[in-house]
Amino acid sequence: MYYFLDVPGGASLTPIERKFASLVLLPMLAGAVCAAQSTSWPAYNGGVNGDHYSPLDQINRSNVDQLKVAWSFDTGEKGDIQTNPLIVGRTLYAYSPTQKVIALDATTGELKWKFDSGIVGRQPDRGLAYWTDGREGRLFAGVMNFLYCLDPETGKPIASFGEDGRIDLRKGLREPYQEQSIALTSPGVVYKDLIIVGGRNPETHPAPPGDIRAYDVHNGALRWTFHTIPRPGEPGYDTWPAGAWKNAGAANNWAGMSLDAQRGILYAPTGSAVADFYGGDRVGNDLYANCELALDAATGKLLWYFQGVHHDLWDRDFPSPPALFTLHRDGRTIEALAQTTKQAYLYLFNRVTGEPLYPIHEHPYPASKVPGEVTSPTQPKPDWPLPFAPQRLTADMLTTRTPEAHAWALKEFDTFVSEGQFFPFAVNKQTVTFPGFDGGGEWGGPAIDPVTDTLYVNANTIPWTGGLAPIHHNASEGEKLYMEQCAVCHGSDRGGSPGAFPSLVGVEEKLSAEGIRSMIRNGGGRMPAFPNLDDAKVDALLQYLGTSPSASDGAGGQASAENQPPEFVFTGYRKFYDPDGYPANAPPWGILTAVDLKTGKYLWKVPLGTYPALVSEGMKDTGSENYGGPVVTAGGLLFIGATVFDREIHAFDTSTGKLLWETELPFAGMATPATYMVDGRQYVVIASSGGRDPKGPVGGGYEAFALPK
Repeated sequence: MYYFLDVPGGASLTPIERKFASLVLLPMLAGAVCAAQSTSWPAYNGGVNGDHYSPLDQINRSNVDQLKVAWSFDTGEKGDIQTNPLIVGRTLYAYSPTQKVIALDATTGELKWKFDSGIVGRQPDRGLAYWTDGREGRLFAGVMNFLYCLDPETGKPIASFGEDGRIDLRKGLREPYQEQSIALTSPGVVYKDLIIVGGRNPETHPAPPGDIRAYDVHNGALRWTFHTIPRPGEPGYDTWPAGAWKNAGAANNWAGMSLDAQRGILYAPTGSAVADFYGGDRVGNDLYANCELALDAATGKLLWYFQGVHHDLWDRDFPSPPALFTLHRDGRTIEALAQTTKQAYLYLFNRVTGEPLYPIHEHPYPASKVPGEVTSPTQPKPDWPLPFAPQRLTADMLTTRTPEAHAWALKEFDTFVSEGQFFPFAVNKQTVTFPGFDGGGEWGGPAIDPVTDTLYVNANTIPWTGGLAPIHHNASEGEKLYMEQCAVCHGSDRGGSPGAFPSLVGVEEKLSAEGIRSMIRNGGGRMPAFPNLDDAKVDALLQYLGTSPSASDGAGGQASAENQPPEFVFTGYRKFYDPDGYPANAPPWGILTAVDLKTGKYLWKVPLGTYPALVSEGMKDTGSENYGGPVVTAGGLLFIGATVFDREIHAFDTSTGKLLWETELPFAGMATPATYMVDGRQYVVIASSGGRDPKGPVGGGYEAFALPK
């Protein structure tokens, strides 16, 4: 099997239940506050169980159309905000686009304090973590590679934590630590007196290992570490080449974690190992990359795992924290877990034992023909529920928006390989990934209504393509560096994928040399920092970027005099868009789906979002590329922003999928909303920043809505 139980008695439930029965059984643990027991929003996605659910019902199906702006806050900055804010008591905690931490009055949006670390952070920051013992509180905020511990009343660092109020997360991963790259893009999880974190790592070599670590909330001391790339003597070591732990990287928890606070079980989904699309140096199944990990939250001990992709070559990370729920089925009660995926599979497990709720079978797939690559002969797929997005792009699914667009798409499609999931990439030929590299399901994750046992998930249904190109040994140093470090996002031709990854053709005319240096050193947006590149390497890279793309032989150069075989790199993320900038497949391009968890059947599926320019031409139900997750309430509503091009926040009827209310935000809401109640008034708040539409406005603020007083 592709999961195992590391508990006394193997798959028997009784021993592990007996073990956890000895733990604290209070429904509320210090700092691990569940949304269902509070009218605040005290943890990422509402509660440490990750279900995105609120018991509030003041705003409901009958009155949601009366919502008005209650307050707005402008950070004064422009950039991408993906933050799901915390609301504790009367205070809302959030980030600005440059990772300044802000505290606002949750009823007026008035600024209480702002913490500026002095670091201009340009990575996504999706949330914060809050701890309290009932007497004092602590706010944990990631700023690039640092984890800060702040006084929630003042915003000042608590000096007794770590080194003057912060921990450098690079330390302890690999030496020299100054050359490691990690950013806390998703918040840690608080369990008792621990703050447990993962982190974002680069997707190219070199990258540090994606260790999951727990620190003492009081002094910042390291309490435990789980090695996602096993070391000698640890289970899973033989799924990598010998000694891989010394130089293999990532297999990291960038998406965030969930917690069964009552049982003390931490659930950590992990991503792929580097390099994302060629694994000739990591032949094997590569545990614990692409895994759902269940760890003892107190010790880091592995309880069970499930690997969703063996030897990942498609960047199929588990993209979001799992949602925990209690399933009532056939007269039984099952403590369960739901994990959505980029390929649109929905995995459901007994979260205590790791046993699937529906069968999961291994299916055979073709072997790679790329030299040095050894693909896994099989990959897992759940029998049920069926995928929540299409799995293979075929010619009859291409756009018919205009005859010209259809003809173009058909001609282009004929040059691709399009065989569905887990089909190996080829050299110098594009292969379709559908859903694309951004899902399917994405980092916003699902929401679950615990009353009806219904799961809601938004998804992208846009095809992307990718392929491999060789790096030849007679290439210049700058070209090699570009192909190894930059081509994965900006493409082997430097053309990028506008809207997701900018073109670098002519970049020297847009940015100064110092501006490019700063971006390489510090990162920005989706781009991680590259501290491993010294001045000489950056100079070589700048020199290469100053040449015209045609001056490089990149993917087609001749082999070196030594006739050494080339290494292979990804040609870059490429969206399959038509010449007018719309997806080259027929809509919908973004969807919202409801799944009955008792039966695995779909209750409804609707398009999510629009393209305003197409609406004016009569195309209304196209759906939109979307980022950020849903929130479900006891009022029978699902709130979601996420849509890139129409910049709307929406409210849907959870029973039918009917759109009940929407309003345009100042900027697209690329974040998951939050809902809370203060002084008897319910609010819905969302970050508004834009950033994914290259033609759309970009800002940085928060919009809160409520019923009229």
